[in-house]
Amino acid sequence: MKYLSGKSCTIDDVMSDPYQFTFKEMSEIVGKHEAVKWFSTLYKRNLSKKHKTICKKNVLKDGDTSKYIFELSDGRCIETVCIKRRDGITVCVSTQVGCAVGCIFCESGSNGFVRNLTPSEIVQQVVLLNEKVNRIIFMGMGEPLYNYDALIKALHILRDRNGVNFPTDGITVSTVAPIKELKKLREEHMKLQLTISLHATSQRVRDMIMPNMCKNDINKTIEEAVAYSLRHNRKIVVAYLLLPGINDKASDVEQLGRWLCDKNVMINVLEYNTTSNDRINRVNKQELIRFKQRLENIGLDVVLRQSHGGKIRAACGQLVSQYNKK
Repeated sequence: MKYLSGKSCTIDDVMSDPYQFTFKEMSEIVGKHEAVKWFSTLYKRNLSKKHKTICKKNVLKDGDTSKYIFELSDGRCIETVCIKRRDGITVCVSTQVGCAVGCIFCESGSNGFVRNLTPSEIVQQVVLLNEKVNRIIFMGMGEPLYNYDALIKALHILRDRNGVNFPTDGITVSTVAPIKELKKLREEHMKLQLTISLHATSQRVRDMIMPNMCKNDINKTIEEAVAYSLRHNRKIVVAYLLLPGINDKASDVEQLGRWLCDKNVMINVLEYNTTSNDRINRVNKQELIRFKQRLENIGLDVVLRQSHGGKIRAACGQLVSQYNKK
């Protein structure tokens, strides 16, 4: 059989890194009976530590939020955030070391793009927390859809009934929405929750704040996001980071209305979490509330999203890992 890299896999590969295999793949290598035992050991009995290929380097805590710094086999580090809420535990998972998108409000790309994570490295971020997680969000370091094959394989592993058996309803992919990959995701037979990081209503502004998305037309991005919602009968979320003087004008409100009124969409309005970019101004609560009300007045479904973990640099846009700094 073949793995993502195209190489043949053997029992030695299973022994060295079992988290890289779907149940079907493992069955083809070791047989179905042995695969059942492997998956039970890895995902149900908390006996997985001897097989891990990533390890906890540090854990920081801020109230209900914990940030785990995991060291990878090549010495690089990623950050994973665990938030304990009243309705359960949410884990924010990374998919890349670094990021190539270059959003001005996000620290993850400050060292550039280093490499994609393997499916095993993605899966282990959830398993090694040893917590009863009820929601997984791919919103950590990196752009999930730019590591498409590994993301999809990790999802199949996490959803497999022989292992974690994680419900699809509890999985969200948060993406800047590269159009080619978003189309592919729409055709997957998984009704994933989807969050689109939009943050602008014109191509000019989006190119300024998300410079490496310039080849993706903003109108087409909205079109494909709505198509995903229709295809899977899901309410999607549009994330909108409010930046004073940049994307908070009356014209922005009007354009969001033209695009999204009467669509199965909710808008999450976010406030900027401090990064090393000291040129960005942060809105106050009153400005956030006023912008929310302006959107609601034209018929949009809007919530203000609360950030967690700011004291430990675990909030949205703050993940980078000091251990990767040049």
